[in-house]
Amino acid sequence: MSRIAKIVGAVWSIIDPRSYLHVLRLIHYAGYSHVRERRKIICGSGTGIAPNVSFRNGERISMGRGCHLGERCYLWAGDSTGRIVLGDFVSLAPEVFLTASDYRFEAGKPFREQAKEERDIRIGNDVWLGARVVVTAGVSIGDGCIVGAGAVVTKDLPPGTIAAGVPARAIGKRVPAPPQSPQ
Repeated sequence: MSRIAKIVGAVWSIIDPRSYLHVLRLIHYAGYSHVRERRKIICGSGTGIAPNVSFRNGERISMGRGCHLGERCYLWAGDSTGRIVLGDFVSLAPEVFLTASDYRFEAGKPFREQAKEERDIRIGNDVWLGARVVVTAGVSIGDGCIVGAGAVVTKDLPPGTIAAGVPARAIGKRVPAPPQSPQ
């Protein structure tokens, strides 16, 4: 490629109107997946949320105090009933995905034409979900649980469970933390 062709290509990439239209698409995405939905969420004091967390149906999402939501997490409550409830001091590492809605699987019918099953997700206090954990509809995770990176949680976890794997299974028990003094 000649030097002039490279210069023309560089200039075109700067003035190409499609680049600027893409910026508008990114702003729109941030608005509907974070900014607008974030206003609907019930959120406790001291909670930190990365700027690129994606929410759906924020009116059915609540978080306790002192929570932390890492980069590129997804909290998708159901369209009509499925809620996501996080207790106090819950930490979600990057790319955690919580969905309170699943499609049904009826034979002979495309899945997108089927009704959704919406069930609440409840996460207790002092819970840590590692990077890229997936929690499916209807799951409750008890107080003090730790879920290892990449796990897929499809069934309830009792308090203090350390879980990992696909599907997630108990691999240990967490020693209870000493009680915290009131702040």
